[in-house]
Amino acid sequence: MNDLHWTELIIFVLLFAVVTVLGFVAARWKAGATLDHLDEWGLGGRKFGSWITWFLIGGDLYTAYTFVAVPALLFSAGATGFFALPYTIIAYPIVFLPLLRLWSVSRARGYVTPADFVRGRYGSSVLALLVAITGIVATMPYIALQLVGLESVLRTLGFNGSGILGHLPLLIAFVVLAVYTYQSGLRAPALIAFVKDILIYIVIIVAVLYLPSKLGGWDVIFGAADKKFTESKAASDGILLNANNQLQYATLALGSALALFLYPHSVTGVLASRGRNVIKRNMSALPAYSLLLGLLALLGYVAVAAGTKALTNQATGRADTNTIVPKLFEEQFPSWFAGIAFAAIGIGALVPAAIMSIAAANLWTRNVYKEYIKRDATPRQQAKQAKLASLIVKFGAVAFILFIDPQFSIDLQLIGGVMILQTLPAVAIALYTRWFHLWGLVAGWVVGMGWGMLLLYDIPNPASGKLHFGGSALALEKINLFGWHPFGGSQVQIYVGVVALLANLIVAAIVTFIARAVKAANGTDETEGVDYHVDEDDKDLRPIAVH
Repeated sequence: MNDLHWTELIIFVLLFAVVTVLGFVAARWKAGATLDHLDEWGLGGRKFGSWITWFLIGGDLYTAYTFVAVPALLFSAGATGFFALPYTIIAYPIVFLPLLRLWSVSRARGYVTPADFVRGRYGSSVLALLVAITGIVATMPYIALQLVGLESVLRTLGFNGSGILGHLPLLIAFVVLAVYTYQSGLRAPALIAFVKDILIYIVIIVAVLYLPSKLGGWDVIFGAADKKFTESKAASDGILLNANNQLQYATLALGSALALFLYPHSVTGVLASRGRNVIKRNMSALPAYSLLLGLLALLGYVAVAAGTKALTNQATGRADTNTIVPKLFEEQFPSWFAGIAFAAIGIGALVPAAIMSIAAANLWTRNVYKEYIKRDATPRQQAKQAKLASLIVKFGAVAFILFIDPQFSIDLQLIGGVMILQTLPAVAIALYTRWFHLWGLVAGWVVGMGWGMLLLYDIPNPASGKLHFGGSALALEKINLFGWHPFGGSQVQIYVGVVALLANLIVAAIVTFIARAVKAANGTDETEGVDYHVDEDDKDLRPIAVH
């Protein structure tokens, strides 16, 4: 264990204590009649207004891992790391109208998860199960990545041991998180998100004003980054994209934008909103976070100019690039402000981890437990099951960090993005049309998922020595259609998720034509046209949390 940085640690602990108190107080904040119902525990009573939704969704999407990984990616690989900026800008216009329809039909029919909607739209427990399992599996490594972000801060504070003691602060933090999430449900991260976002805004604004002036200006910073990448032998490095990674950059941004609101935790934040106008305001205003993200990303270049070195992870013996931003703050800021910055990143892990665990628990409860294990489960039993499932999900994520190399969690998250994209036809497209046949959607999911995993398996990472699952950038020459290589010899790269999604859609369309030709049953749609347009003030709207 390294020497502890006591000033930073004390400030970190004090602010962490504040959010812990808020987490427990949240149970009585905007409380409904009971928390023994998924409408209340898992969706906060479906009554969050514009400001609460702003902080909740922002806290959900802009995670602790984002705050350490995006600048770390720019520090290591240059311009490629900026993909996070365009994808968060284009995501909101893309999802603006579909999310309104999803909120309305979910409010009208009492749906809690995207798989609930699929179950109602197609009358198929099989298709809903595929969507639910995909959401749970894709979310688990995402939660683990919040731990990676939190651990980067704890290691910088001095908790950099190689044994269980090195992980002890992390375990304590997540036990506390687990307890107040169990008690307060979605209200806990919604309330804590206020503190998290205020701290993050303060830290980033100070950082982008103070650090450049200290280091000689942005011209010096970009010059230092350009010099580093010019001397690098990696073809992908540079402060500008090259001919081979431009397509990958564009498709990664597009694919990530399409996937963002397919993740169950993103849907949870939307369904917790009070009405359609709340969603409209937030989808219009949330791109402001992208300005923050762009400024944050530039800290990767600032770290290059400052000569910041990654901390060696004593558990693995390798340099941990995720510590670049915490190390930069530690070296360049006074101790008291570094403590605030560390708290901002640490709290930034708790908010999304809580929402993700709640979303995964809702999927398990509604689409596995109630559908296949206890069909007559009461709302109270469902709420209890979700609370227990949220605990299991959290500690499953902790197990990733304790027993598996954290880098594996990062690789799994890349896989998760490819996976969640395969639910787009069954969830997003189904909001507008049932043109795709039920079995076409199932076949498309199988092919898209299978081919996507196969393509990812064949991607190496020379930097880490990995032969498989080394990234999500696929050289076009690797695309193999039954022995035919349509782009033979091309080193231009593309995002695997987009390739797999295209295969999914093509197969879904072909099987749809076949299924219609043989007159295969296509399930029963329980939704009605009017369901997709209901709002909070409509008469005869389904009551919330009805037992």
